[in-house]
Amino acid sequence: MPRSLDIHNAHPRLRIDKKAISRVITILDEHRAKFLGGCPDGELSLAFLTDAKLAKLHDDFLDDPTTTDVITFEGEPGFGVAGEICVSADTAGTYSKTNDRDFSEELTLYIVHGWLHLAGYDDLEPAKKRKMRAAEARAMKLLHAAKSVPDFTLKR
Repeated sequence: MPRSLDIHNAHPRLRIDKKAISRVITILDEHRAKFLGGCPDGELSLAFLTDAKLAKLHDDFLDDPTTTDVITFEGEPGFGVAGEICVSADTAGTYSKTNDRDFSEELTLYIVHGWLHLAGYDDLEPAKKRKMRAAEARAMKLLHAAKSVPDFTLKR
């Protein structure tokens, strides 16, 4: 049974396809055994934010007012809540331009990164970061094989 997914686009210039984003989560969930058992069951929230809004969350919850790419909040699986993934479309846009990467690919990677955090991956220590990067690569490979990287557009 597919999970309940709440997708919120709070970025005024970002265009998303909620069905395509839902497909990303479904594919990851279908392959959860490959990722430490996957994101816990329950409702998953996904928020697309501006740098300013994500920096405010970063400050409010982590006492760090700087911009970041992804913040993941663990949920309460016992109450049917897997967690929330908040991503910055602005940071994805800046990073993709600076590093000559596809914007849609970068923003999808941020979704994957948050899902992997909820699955139990960490990236604060070098060894754990290597495991996270390897899991990200496996997840992106699955999404590419399924032709399921959403087409995101960031309007000027």
